[in-house]
Amino acid sequence: MHSDSLLFIVFLIFTGAAVVATLALYARQALIVSYIVLGLVMGPSLLGWVTDATLIQVSLRAGRVVPARFLGQDYESGIGVIKLEGAGPWPHAPLGNSSTVSAGDPVAIVGVNSENEVSATQGSIQEIRRFTGYWEYLLERAFIVTPPNPSFGGSPLVNTQGEIIGVTSLRLGDPPNVNLAIPIEYFLAAKDELFKEGRIKSRPPRPWLGLYTVETPQGLVIAGASPSGPALDAGFERGDVIVRLNAEKVEGQEDFYRKLWKTRIGEELNIVVLRESKFQVISVRPIDRLSLLPKPGN
Repeated sequence: MHSDSLLFIVFLIFTGAAVVATLALYARQALIVSYIVLGLVMGPSLLGWVTDATLIQVSLRAGRVVPARFLGQDYESGIGVIKLEGAGPWPHAPLGNSSTVSAGDPVAIVGVNSENEVSATQGSIQEIRRFTGYWEYLLERAFIVTPPNPSFGGSPLVNTQGEIIGVTSLRLGDPPNVNLAIPIEYFLAAKDELFKEGRIKSRPPRPWLGLYTVETPQGLVIAGASPSGPALDAGFERGDVIVRLNAEKVEGQEDFYRKLWKTRIGEELNIVVLRESKFQVISVRPIDRLSLLPKPGN
């Protein structure tokens, strides 16, 4: 893999502000296609930046600037796609088989910083495990990579053959930190629907409240709420401890998510919280989070 040819910077332009992310173009076998895979695992932040941007520009490392548009998002995996506009051919990288990756395998995170300089970190897969995020996110199989790369956001995770096996999305823990990467298998399973529909229609969307939660010795504590979610005005308060969902005891963050995702969008849920030593019941109706987004173009 020639990192100086396949990596580029994406500029998300707003009124008076810009956000920079590193992404990688890919090709399926010999077919070069103009799609970019993003690790939008941080739904409350990066996804909002992408969908609210008034202009998306891709700066290739050779200096060429190409316009692009947001195409679609899979909230379950955290994978999103934007599409380059204009004529190719584009620099690209092949996709590998992430399902065969094991702990200890050598890998590299290859990113580009805001000065358009390559930031490559050679390391290994420290572990492969389930990951839950505070924003109602659960990834059944996540790559934990060490050492971390400072330009981790959206950077490709590559194997020793130069194939992309994941999209690096998060920095976890205290220094020296580790990076989390979404295995590319999640993208391969969703790409056809993302390209055609901008979302995944073959499975029902997960009910979404927009609650931010953290696990503590006292239980699952509410840390906040998304400004666009139904939980914001439902009556939850920061510091509430979630005790039950529809009369079922909540054992932790993962258990809460799995119980929530077994309900239906629009169904009234009764969530019991402990607040200042008193139990309170809060009613709220989950929504389809994709209903908040403008419909992507084809």
